[in-house]
Amino acid sequence: MQITSESPSGAAAPLSVDAAAVARWRERRQAVSAAPAAHKPMLLQASSTHVRRQVLQTIQGAGLGHVGGDLSVTDVLVTLFDAVLSIDPAQPQWPDRDRFILSKGHCAAALYSVLAHSGFFPEARLQHFAAALSPLNGHPNRRKVPGVETNTGPLGHGLPVAVGCATGARLAGKAWRTYVVLGDGELQEGSNWEAAMYAAQRGLGGLTAIVDRNRLQQGATTADTNDLEPLADKWTSFGWETHVVDGHSHAALLEVLQAAPGSRPRAVIANTVKGKGISFMENGVEWHHKVPSAEQHEAALKELAA
Repeated sequence: MQITSESPSGAAAPLSVDAAAVARWRERRQAVSAAPAAHKPMLLQASSTHVRRQVLQTIQGAGLGHVGGDLSVTDVLVTLFDAVLSIDPAQPQWPDRDRFILSKGHCAAALYSVLAHSGFFPEARLQHFAAALSPLNGHPNRRKVPGVETNTGPLGHGLPVAVGCATGARLAGKAWRTYVVLGDGELQEGSNWEAAMYAAQRGLGGLTAIVDRNRLQQGATTADTNDLEPLADKWTSFGWETHVVDGHSHAALLEVLQAAPGSRPRAVIANTVKGKGISFMENGVEWHHKVPSAEQHEAALKELAA
């Protein structure tokens, strides 16, 4: 039978909560919360390794994706979902949840892998990434994927939407917070700086912007395309509380992301490596949008298993 939008079978079936995965996510959250500070990063690293392996398998199966950026942002996403965000994967629309927006929506494979690992939907559904009629599109769709707050992909849109979310929380008198992850290349879009200016003017302390600073974008370095430096000074000059951290250090990410909000929005410049964890991909601009060969795929999985 031909699958249509009216016959939800296989790849086209709607996504639903994976109760067993949610239970495992709760156990991980509790373990990270209860662990001594020195042990927390090891627990989070285990999740990061799992997610990186899942990203590779997801992209290999689909034959498309943005593996370099997926791997650079993995540690940030894992830290947020396993230790920071106030969410409930069993209730994706819980009104008092923190809002998370992946502005660099082309790195959907990383987001989907983290959402599945958290139980928003079964990990088995990742095999349908970018398949015909699949809800797991190449860019996230809030109407199709539980845990996605807004459709992203047109770069420069995520931060403005996040500013709207943070403003909404203030108007409603709610304590939930808003987190948005941006690619460094998309900071060349002027809409981000308009949003940054507004957020500082309104004192949106419940807003945190995290920049995946891997210094590479499609086809070139950010410096060769349109240099962003001095990036930290720019955020500070726009009135933001600014931090520069190692984006692959779970300890550093925990320290800044778990800090109580202040009176200003917070910018976290997370220095990362495109293709992190796979030696032949790291810092390679060609891996912005490239699928590993079968041999490369096996070699990458072996590196992550080491």
